[in-house]
Amino acid sequence: MVAPMIIRLAFALSALVVLSTPGTGQERAILDPSATRITLSDAIIQALSRSPLLAQSEQLVINAQESKRMALGSFIPTLSTSSGMSVRSTERFDVGTDRLVSGSSNFYNAGLNARYDIFRGGQRFSELGRARAGFTAAEAQREDQRFAVILQVKNLFFQALRQEELLEVANLRVDQANKILEMTRTQFRVGVGTVSDTLRARLELINARQVVLNSEIATRAARFSLGRQIGEPEPVIPVVTDDLTPKPLPMTDTELLQIAEYQAPSVLAAEAATTVAKKEYSFFKKAYIPSLSLTSGYGWANQGASFNGGVGSWNLNFNLSYPLFNGFSRKANVVRAEYSTRLARLEEDDTRLASYQAADASLRALEVAEMAIEIAEEAVSVAEEDLRITRIRYEADVAIILDVITSQIAADQARVDLVNARYDYVLARADLEAILGRDM
Repeated sequence: MVAPMIIRLAFALSALVVLSTPGTGQERAILDPSATRITLSDAIIQALSRSPLLAQSEQLVINAQESKRMALGSFIPTLSTSSGMSVRSTERFDVGTDRLVSGSSNFYNAGLNARYDIFRGGQRFSELGRARAGFTAAEAQREDQRFAVILQVKNLFFQALRQEELLEVANLRVDQANKILEMTRTQFRVGVGTVSDTLRARLELINARQVVLNSEIATRAARFSLGRQIGEPEPVIPVVTDDLTPKPLPMTDTELLQIAEYQAPSVLAAEAATTVAKKEYSFFKKAYIPSLSLTSGYGWANQGASFNGGVGSWNLNFNLSYPLFNGFSRKANVVRAEYSTRLARLEEDDTRLASYQAADASLRALEVAEMAIEIAEEAVSVAEEDLRITRIRYEADVAIILDVITSQIAADQARVDLVNARYDYVLARADLEAILGRDM
């Protein structure tokens, strides 16, 4: 008598558990749908305008430009002017006669002086070449830094988009888990399903909701990182304006690798740095050659504050200079410049190889990403079909609920893999653009 009652009570409790809806509690919105939205082009513009590293590169370009102007100015004569006056009392002691004398002792003077280096052993030409190469190097470094900032923006922008799509996949998993749960309840009502089936379905729903929560947190963090990059103190929502599907490259792999080896901004900067070192070496070697300069001046003096009268004088001087001994500084400068040139050449060769290697790695990453997209698309199609068939088999009491949940998890993972493959391709292409220093 007692045993049947206990069985009926247990059955009623099981039914209550099965048919009840899992509580969600008071949920707090993690993502703000009204946050600022921004396109990739606008994000790049804002990031470039506030990047301290790019501003530093711009300052280097300005400094190099001024150095080049100074090098050109060394071919132009220097010109200076001077003037002065002195006023004394009318009575003064004359040391020559040992007596007081009277008379004007005011003195006014003015002068104009010029200097021109006729020959400096070719140092001016070496300095001009060094300044021009330095300007080229600064421009190349600025371009390299500009693409580095753009790459960083693209990484953060597409990472935020990736997290949004992964959040959509997670929400889809919750929807599918709800459908599975409802399916197990229906099967239970008609006497086909079991309590264990519904409990497993509810566990899958709980896991799916946890994935959604983690995805929301990751999406918010990615949006915050993007906002910081563009100078916003809050999360920003990236807006896609272009199609992110794979597109063919505008050039062949061989052409792209040649650009990476000879025309990449980092390579051009290294080449210019080598030229700077060569010109500096030439500059110090020419210190062994004598220099010839011309100086000239005109002076005027008068005891009265008037342009009338006064005495004028002029001078013209040729100067030949050659330091016989200066404490071995010339030799030390030449030795240091020689080894600096050797080091610059080694760094140029290494930079060229590194650029080639990085470009080749990006091209291979693009190929792998394209194949991964095709594989992931096929996996999604297969997984969805498998899930559909497994559900039908479960409703026909041929499969168990574990088969349905396993197929559902496989379908969710296939969608995640597809999202990751698509954005791996986009980021690999952005990395290749940064290496080559050009948009494609």
